[in-house]
Amino acid sequence: MSMFVGMNTSASALTANRLRLDTIAANVANANTTRATQVDGVWQPYRRKMVELSPKASGQSFDNLLQGAIGMISGGSEQGVRVTAIREDNTPFKRVFDPTDPDADAEGYVLKPNVDMMKEMVDLISASRAYEANVTILNGAKSMMMKALEIK
Repeated sequence: MSMFVGMNTSASALTANRLRLDTIAANVANANTTRATQVDGVWQPYRRKMVELSPKASGQSFDNLLQGAIGMISGGSEQGVRVTAIREDNTPFKRVFDPTDPDADAEGYVLKPNVDMMKEMVDLISASRAYEANVTILNGAKSMMMKALEIK
């Protein structure tokens, strides 16, 4: 087992959670964008994006992962997390009555993005806590390696 397995696992989680944070920031920044894409000559509002994560060693049982980690099975698999997709949220757009808006239809309604700020804040806190946890693990592994170098 390599000394750097834990650091590589934390690094993959840091990368994935940074992408989550960037996606959430884009959702918040476009929460009022009514002209994101043009479909058949009609402007559509911004559609919320979501990041999907999965373990790198998917499809393996816990027993195989454990035995691979302790060295009982050779050729241990890659560990950590990866981004599998960035998907659009297909919930309907919000319909707001505002006849003064230039994007209002004949009845005075405007389609607004399907971004819910409460969901974004919850996702933001979750992603930032996961990022902080992985930084803590990375710093712990680094300090253990530094202490190991001091052993005479």
